[in-house]
Amino acid sequence: MRARGTGSEEDVLERIRRAFGGLRLRTGRDGLRSKASSRFLSLGMGDDAALVSTAPGYEIVLTCDWFLAGTHFLQDNHPADAVGWKCLARAVSDIAAMGALPRCFLLSVALPRELAGAWLDDFLTGLRRAARKFGCSLAGGDTTERREVLINVTVAGEVRRGREVRRSGARPGDLIYVSGCLGEAELGLRLLRERKRGFSRRDVRLRKHLYPGPRLGLGRWLSEKGVVSAMMDLSDGLSSDLRRLCDASRVGAVIQSELLPTVSVTKLESNRGVDPLQLALHGGDDYELLFTVRKNKAKRLPRLVDGVAITAVGEVTRTREVMIADGNGRSGVLESRGWDPFRKSK
Repeated sequence: MRARGTGSEEDVLERIRRAFGGLRLRTGRDGLRSKASSRFLSLGMGDDAALVSTAPGYEIVLTCDWFLAGTHFLQDNHPADAVGWKCLARAVSDIAAMGALPRCFLLSVALPRELAGAWLDDFLTGLRRAARKFGCSLAGGDTTERREVLINVTVAGEVRRGREVRRSGARPGDLIYVSGCLGEAELGLRLLRERKRGFSRRDVRLRKHLYPGPRLGLGRWLSEKGVVSAMMDLSDGLSSDLRRLCDASRVGAVIQSELLPTVSVTKLESNRGVDPLQLALHGGDDYELLFTVRKNKAKRLPRLVDGVAITAVGEVTRTREVMIADGNGRSGVLESRGWDPFRKSK
C-alpha cells in the first residue's frame, strides 16, 4: 500500500502492516499451504504494486466484492472483527465456487477518522484471522478517509487448468445439489437486529451470519474429482442464484421444497411468522455452494465432503423456467426474491 497525504493515513497503514507483518499461513484439511501462497505472492506490501506468479498448468482466478456500512453490515450491530472476517469471506466464496484456492488479496478501505483506532484494530484482527484460515496473504490496497465505512476486497486465486468450474455447464437431467443448511445466515441477521444488549459469540445461531465459512474444501474436491458440471456460491439466496446458474447454462430447473436443508426455528419464532422454507429460498449470505452433477456421476458423491453435508434438491430441465414443487405434486414458478441492491423497497 502506498501512503498518500497526511501522517494520519500513515498511521492507518502502519496498523495494517503490523497486523499482517507476521502472518504465517497454516496447512489445513483443504490443502491450503503457506509455501504455495508465498510462491504465488512474489512481492507484497511496501512497493507501488504487488507481484504474483503461478505455476505452469494453473490459471489465475480474480474476483472482487464491496462491503458497505448500512448495506452489507450495520455498524451499531456488527462487531468490527466480524466485519473484517466477512469482507474477506464473501470474496473468497467466489473463489471456492470456481473450484479454486485463494492466494492473496487487495484491501481498499475508507473510514472516518474516529474509527481509525480501536475499531480499525478489531477489524484487522478479524481480517487477519480470516486470511490465516483461508490461506490468503494481504498483497496491498489503498486507504482514504470518508464519513461512512466502504470496503472493497479483491482476491487472486489459482486453479489447475481445465479444472475450473463455471456456471454454464449444467445440462437437462443433471441433479441439483446444495451444501450445508440454507437460511441460517438470514435467521442470524434477524436475531441480531432484535438484540438490545449485543450478542454472545457462543450463540451458534449468529455465527454463520457473522463469520461465514467459504466452502473451499468442498469446491476444490468437486473440481479435482471432475463430478460437477456447473457451480456457483449462494450469496444472494437460492431463488435468485439458481436462476443465474440456469440463465448461464440456458436451462431450467425444478426444486423439491421438501428436500431443502432448512434451518430449525423455535416455536416463538414460528409464531412470529419466521418460515424456514422462505429463509432457505430467499435468504442471502449463506455462502454455501450450488452445483449440478450428471446422474451417472451422482453415486460418486458422499454425504459429507470436508465435513460439509451435500443434499440433492432438484433437477435441471429443458424448459427455461425455474420451478418449485412440493411433496403433494403442486408446482409453480420460483420467483427471484433474494438480495438485490437495486430492487425498490415495497
